[in-house]
Amino acid sequence: MNFIVAGAIKAVKELYGQDIAENVINLQETRKEFEGQVTIVVFPFVRFSKRTPEETAHDVGAFLQQHVDEVEGFNVVKGFLNLSIAESYWVNLFNGTLLQPDFLAVKPRGEKVMVEYSSPNTNKPLHLGHVRNNLLGYSVSELLKADGYEVIKVNLVNDRGIHICKSMLAWQKWGGGETPESSGIKGDHLVGKYYVVFDKEYKKEIEALVANGQTEDEAKKNAPLIKEAQQMLLKWEQGDAEVVGLWEKMNGWVYEGFDVTYKKLGVDFDKYYYESNTYLLGKDTVEEGLAKGVFFKKEDGSVWIDLTADGLDQKLVLRADGTSVYITQDLGTAQMKYDDFGMDKSIYVVGNEQDYHFKVLFLILEKLGKSWANGLCHLSYGMVDLPSGKMKSREGTVVDADDLVNEMVATAKQKTEELGKTNDFSEADKNELYSTIGLGALKYFLLKVEPKKRLLFDPAESIDFQGNTGPFIQYTHARIKSLLSRADYQFATADYSNIKLSLTELEMIMLLAKYPSEISEAAKAYSPAFIANYLYEVAKLFNKFYHEVPPIIKEEDAAVKQHRLNICKIAADVIKSGMNILGIHVPERM
Repeated sequence: MNFIVAGAIKAVKELYGQDIAENVINLQETRKEFEGQVTIVVFPFVRFSKRTPEETAHDVGAFLQQHVDEVEGFNVVKGFLNLSIAESYWVNLFNGTLLQPDFLAVKPRGEKVMVEYSSPNTNKPLHLGHVRNNLLGYSVSELLKADGYEVIKVNLVNDRGIHICKSMLAWQKWGGGETPESSGIKGDHLVGKYYVVFDKEYKKEIEALVANGQTEDEAKKNAPLIKEAQQMLLKWEQGDAEVVGLWEKMNGWVYEGFDVTYKKLGVDFDKYYYESNTYLLGKDTVEEGLAKGVFFKKEDGSVWIDLTADGLDQKLVLRADGTSVYITQDLGTAQMKYDDFGMDKSIYVVGNEQDYHFKVLFLILEKLGKSWANGLCHLSYGMVDLPSGKMKSREGTVVDADDLVNEMVATAKQKTEELGKTNDFSEADKNELYSTIGLGALKYFLLKVEPKKRLLFDPAESIDFQGNTGPFIQYTHARIKSLLSRADYQFATADYSNIKLSLTELEMIMLLAKYPSEISEAAKAYSPAFIANYLYEVAKLFNKFYHEVPPIIKEEDAAVKQHRLNICKIAADVIKSGMNILGIHVPERM
């Protein structure tokens, strides 16, 4: 809409003798209850015109109608100037931009972004919280790619520490040599099983010690099991061959299990970092900070940073015995990632319970003078809740990711079969469709909500073929593809000499033309929700268009038929492109 901006600048200059900057001109989409397609907010012009907002809007509107060919009419509502743009402009936009091969092409920005997501612990399977994390991280990565960034997707795996030692010790004591192969249990679930066994036995020991007169805190520290687990961690850190061998074996089971879940979810990574390789990093950074006076030592030898002047608190960065804390290794890992890839931005997809941690981490790196620190971003997201009783989890406390995916596919199967539209599908095609719909429903439901918001996920509500759901948008895509197939669609530009566009056709062209700017806005906000809700508007408007116009296939006017099929084609392309950004497949038929 550069012609409107240029026209408005010219209007203010000629009408009021004043120069105004482009950024003063605020263009909006005209509200549906008023005539027109584009609205200029004229309040900023009033100081130049010395007239009322309504009078100013009439002045500018009359000038634009007279001097700008594309403006064919206007109306004024208080300080808002609503412009009616000539149909020829929309036709030229459709043919000259939307129908061109490069409409959906990615224009490289020459900037590199790292997105770190997933970050699981190796003592248990992925759960519902991880599902939101993985889907959000993957989708933000695809969104940034679509906006022209080079993206590196990384996963920092928490593969060491007391948590994995608990699973290892319990397996040693009570596993009887059980393996994923011998038990038929997926590797991450098997290791998770022994983490639960440890917890159960540990609680028994605590209860016994409390019964013998110890306080609960004393019992937690003195229970033989926790002491054995701590001893095992110490042996691991000392490189004990037997402990390291067991650690490698059980982590191997977990990684095989994670890979299956990642494939089900459709997410991937360009590089894995492992805490076992990074936990000693950061000590050089601490030395650097001490030398620069950023950190200080207390009498016991521990190293701290004082952030009270920044509204935070004092933060420990190295224990008195010289061992790392989480922030230490995060400082080192941040440096390592930058050394590996030299990215312009680095996004950490981590739940909002870590908001404070990342404020501290980023501030320390700034104070250390890291030139890349201002490119760091914490993409904080809210928890996912389930309606009580909707799903049973394996352990009764958290919802397992594999169970969730299986339930989604089963629900998709049930709802699709109730509609009776897959009778002519082969069994293989049916199963693929159920998986596509189930995962599409899950992903869309979790991604259509702004990341920062806590959300309530209802599996049954998410699989609905009407409303703001993944299956509704998938069904709309399948409907369009079926129509194009039955019409034997071939690309051609329509002859518009005798075509009069309906209001809904104009709205379709306007909405589809917004797709590149929607990607840019979504990428700026790191929010796939922008794209999800835009796609819902496209699907909703397409269905209105489809029902309003006479049957397209039976249309006798070849030009009108071609024009309407072209709208269908671009709508399908935009839906497919946008759903790909969300990690959602769109079927050709449903």
